[in-house]
Amino acid sequence: LEKMVFEKKIVVDGRGHLLGRLASTVAKELLSGQRIVVVRCEEINISGSFYRNKLKYLAFLRKKVNTNPARGPFHLRAPSRIFWRVVRGMLPHKTARGEAALKRLKVFEGIPPAYNTTKRMVIPAALRVVRLKPGRNFCVLGRLSHEVGWKYQDVVATLEAKRKAKGVAYYNAKKATLKLRAQAVKNSTEKTAKINAALSAKGY
Repeated sequence: LEKMVFEKKIVVDGRGHLLGRLASTVAKELLSGQRIVVVRCEEINISGSFYRNKLKYLAFLRKKVNTNPARGPFHLRAPSRIFWRVVRGMLPHKTARGEAALKRLKVFEGIPPAYNTTKRMVIPAALRVVRLKPGRNFCVLGRLSHEVGWKYQDVVATLEAKRKAKGVAYYNAKKATLKLRAQAVKNSTEKTAKINAALSAKGY
């Protein structure tokens, strides 16, 4: 998915992508009119050690309006919202065009039921294994969020475990069905040989 082909909606699996590189590709596509859904935001990676990134975020938490902190800036804790804010920073979100582009983005922790059966894409140019030199430090956005106040790490992990178990059961059932179908076709070849020959003679 180097350059996205325009589709009605693209679902991107955030797992193993670098935060900034993923955000910049997503922002560019949003501006061109593409609708994008990013799932598994808690498994997005950030380059640099966990300690370094936590210090950066704690410094960000100290930024506030001195006279009235309720005016902002607002410190989002959930991984999906942190990613959303990074993308927002790459869009001209105060113009009508940028606002419309941001509305075309949906972000989720885990994979909700609406998207667990749809094809999920990756962006090779933003993958950590492609972009980060082996041995370099990196951290996971879900852990960072958890340590700065996100309360749903365990809930998302439980739901993801259930989803994966269902996926394995479905795949095993599908394999068994396909095996039976292949066996049935093999068993019926002798019975249908004459009919098939007649059909092929007529061009079917």
